[in-house]
Amino acid sequence: SQYDFPLSSKGSVTYDIIDSSGKVSDTKTCGITRLHMENDAGKLTHRGSTTLCDYNRAGTPLMEIVTEPDLRSAKEAVAFAQELRRILIAVGSSEADMFKGMMRFDASISLREKGTDTLNPRSEIKNLNSFKALEKALQYEEKRLRGLWDDTGGPLKGDITVGWLDDQEKTKMLREKETADDYRYFPEPDIPPLRFTASDIDALKNNMPALPRELKEKYLKMGVSDAEALMLVDDSYYQKLFEAVLDKTDDVKRARSLVLTQIAGFKKKEEKEYGPVESVERMIELLNSLIDKTNSGAIHKNQEKGILQEMIECDYDVDQAIHVLDIKPPLEDNAINDYVLSAIQANPKAVEDYKSGNEKALAAVIGYVMKESKGQADPAKVNEILRKELS
Repeated sequence: SQYDFPLSSKGSVTYDIIDSSGKVSDTKTCGITRLHMENDAGKLTHRGSTTLCDYNRAGTPLMEIVTEPDLRSAKEAVAFAQELRRILIAVGSSEADMFKGMMRFDASISLREKGTDTLNPRSEIKNLNSFKALEKALQYEEKRLRGLWDDTGGPLKGDITVGWLDDQEKTKMLREKETADDYRYFPEPDIPPLRFTASDIDALKNNMPALPRELKEKYLKMGVSDAEALMLVDDSYYQKLFEAVLDKTDDVKRARSLVLTQIAGFKKKEEKEYGPVESVERMIELLNSLIDKTNSGAIHKNQEKGILQEMIECDYDVDQAIHVLDIKPPLEDNAINDYVLSAIQANPKAVEDYKSGNEKALAAVIGYVMKESKGQADPAKVNEILRKELS
């Protein structure tokens, strides 16, 4: 380990707590004690009284990031870990793919009486490899330690190490925690200390990409929701599509609709890969052609959703999708006007309600036009002509 030569120390990470509605309920900061390099020693798997040693990842370099005891719940621990992962990905430090074991956690938990500052002996939960495991393990161990406190009248007598049994959703005692001397730390000869000059650090700062919180603030200022901003920060696929539509249209509402509502909605509903359309470049190409088709007047915005879904699911270009769906060109204004006049005659109650101040009543008349025109009328144009006729 390079325990004696940390790359950095005394840092912090600010993170948001998200409530069940997807909104930020609180903002916290967790101190970073140190970040140092290590050489992975391998993986131990405990089965009954037997321990299996896997050396396949021995020698793999890793970063160990140690936090201050600033986290007060499992929920806070998960929110912090998620923000840390975003940062590591954003700066190019790691892909942090947890499924591939690129990021994992050892989580320590201890209890103390309210109003005291004493750090009592702790239970360290080893090698948690998902946010779900992190949260469940901490929740379980907190409940277990509270029970022990009730039984014994106090905290643990000494530090312990436990393992998390994912399939049973409980912890298992591994050993009493070693002291620093028991670990027998020594400088890793294959990872020499890295030294940086002030100019090296300045160069890194000047070339630093936007960090997740900066990006999130940028998107929030555009008017997207907390949940949508997180989606853009967490998923580079959606982020690149959103930025591409924004560059093309300079219209945040359009980018939200096409990317965060329609594309994200299709993918979530289908829960499957879309083949060639998984390529960001291909998806941007399809979006640009769809926007061009709308801007030319060949289709209207309300027809985009069905066309886009066909393009995504079948990897069609925009003309193929329009042909397969048998979408007709939008109606001219004079044709829309005829449908509007007919709708006014057919919906006297809705017209009367609208004239009496009920704005919502207009929706029934617009819906009538859309039904009669088989979707060929542009709703925005219908709304405009209808209001003019009723003014």
